[in-house]
Amino acid sequence: MSVERPRSGTEGAGPPESVWYAAYGSNADPDRLCCYLTGDTPDGAVATPGTISSDSGRQPVRGCRDRTPPARSIGIVLPGVLYFATESAIWTGGRAFYDPATPAETPARAYLLTRGQFSDIATQEMYRPPGTDLDLTEALRTGRSRIGPGRYETLVCPGSHEGVPIVTCTADRRWRDVPGNPPAPAYLRRIAIGLRAAHRWSDSETAAYLATRPGAAGHWTPRMVAELLRDY
Repeated sequence: MSVERPRSGTEGAGPPESVWYAAYGSNADPDRLCCYLTGDTPDGAVATPGTISSDSGRQPVRGCRDRTPPARSIGIVLPGVLYFATESAIWTGGRAFYDPATPAETPARAYLLTRGQFSDIATQEMYRPPGTDLDLTEALRTGRSRIGPGRYETLVCPGSHEGVPIVTCTADRRWRDVPGNPPAPAYLRRIAIGLRAAHRWSDSETAAYLATRPGAAGHWTPRMVAELLRDY
């Protein structure tokens, strides 16, 4: 599995019905992504199976309209920084977010999906009901589209790969503008498993990266993160 960096711009990016979804958090683990595709709850999550929590109550995780597995997945490196902040209702602990404006590198796993699949995954991350395709026009043209003020309600397109646009979702904030919050062990393990496989890293390489991310640094050490991977 090759590690590819996105080209800047999306001119000639191919049919808009196909996108690379760049997963930098727990969705980097294919088993975790499958929960959003099929409507399940991942191992280690604390929420009631089949539901997610939001400020307005509990909503079902419905899964995608098209539950076909991704056509492909690759390791990819995005410009920007991964950080942990806020509090996850699914896992407890901090959530993973992506700040594309900070000079750094964010390893991720990119899945080749239909536009509809990406839309349904992204809207579930936004605590919105899936079933409607997102308008990616602004994100593909400018690199960014703010759908709302909440978690994962900003779309980012850092470029394209093989003529297909790369898209992801994050919060509309810089990492320095929000207090960090360390991730829960089960959540961090999902990220570690996904990135280790996508980038063919050793346990120590995976741990060294994640333990130094804002929000995790100072709480998680490389040794502690490596311990999460011992039996996986």
